[in-house]
Amino acid sequence: MKVLITFRFFDEWVKKIVESGIEVIRWKEEKAPPKKWILDNVINVDGILCTLNTKIDKEVISAAKNLKVISTYSVGFDHIDVKEAKSRGIRVGYTPEVLTETTADLIFGLILAVARRIVEGDKLIREGKWMIPWQSDFLLGYDVYGKTLGIIGMGRIGKAVYRRAKGFNMRVVYTSRTKKDDIDAEFVSFEELLKQSDFVVITVDLNESTYHMINESTLRLMKKTAFLINASRGKVVDEKALVKALEEKWIAGAALDVFEEEPINKDHPLLRFSNVVLTPHIGSATFETRHKMAEIAVENLLRGLREEKLVYEL
Repeated sequence: MKVLITFRFFDEWVKKIVESGIEVIRWKEEKAPPKKWILDNVINVDGILCTLNTKIDKEVISAAKNLKVISTYSVGFDHIDVKEAKSRGIRVGYTPEVLTETTADLIFGLILAVARRIVEGDKLIREGKWMIPWQSDFLLGYDVYGKTLGIIGMGRIGKAVYRRAKGFNMRVVYTSRTKKDDIDAEFVSFEELLKQSDFVVITVDLNESTYHMINESTLRLMKKTAFLINASRGKVVDEKALVKALEEKWIAGAALDVFEEEPINKDHPLLRFSNVVLTPHIGSATFETRHKMAEIAVENLLRGLREEKLVYEL
């Protein structure tokens, strides 16, 4: 059997695949592979191990005549044409749950960083601009403790953010497809959440209903002292509308780990704002979590090749 790995992957986990008697074709560069490389190499493979940097679309799936399983090294799967895969009897595995707590940690880090102006303070010191030991109006931010946190999408990650918020004595409101009986938070409409929240946290999947759900009209509902936090999917937020909101001071700031197009370039308009914290899609980026994800992704791949039950299957 033969598999295609479309991203730079840990050597020890590639070794595990090879030791299972499987031939591996792998991409080793840091940048994403070009589409032509994928199409040239996918023809005779039985499995694909991919991540968010590779579109496994109808064209790729159609070219892979022997394909049995697609295993993505991610919880997100909008880069895969799942419907097309399933129509051809191809199984699709992913890696949920394992990155829940790690991503929630980053979300709370983003909240604290943007509210307390931590990145601005660090930059100021590094540039030698801290001139006075202490003054009453220097680098003033906003409290997090005791504020209202709005969570859009109360799934696994949303609940993990909720648990952290309770430690900060925050009032939590949320909107989700269904009311959750296992949390002490107020279920409100999307519009009410935007109006009431000091921090709006997005933890939804990307689909037709969530694409650009944060747009000009919804941003106008937020408080002028509120912050937008997104570590879910970039295209949930209309970035042009967000830039306008920041320019015209409709909101206090934003913290983003994901973007409409990744990576963003050095001329992106969001880089102009000191009240915006940006991180390069590192929600799950810890040693522990990335290796646990690798374990699950490889196991999904191997089980799919053996026609066994996957650990997590779409």
